[in-house]
Amino acid sequence: MSKKKKQEAELTLKNSINADLFEQLKNKKKELEQVEEVKKEEERQRKAEERKQREKNKSFEELLNESDMNWENYKK
Repeated sequence: MSKKKKQEAELTLKNSINADLFEQLKNKKKELEQVEEVKKEEERQRKAEERKQREKNKSFEELLNESDMNWENYKK
């Protein structure tokens, strides 16, 4: 009985399917990972562009309020 369990444990997906099919699956996985990387990069660029547009469209008051300078020192 233990010999049978050992054989089942050694049986893997790679051993049970055709080598060509296994290579196709590996290639498809790499392709999908690359597509995911491209999507992430495009999303990052889109968010950066949105931030740039928001900053560009801010009013003087918004920019002044976000400034960390103490404007009271310059009023005198």
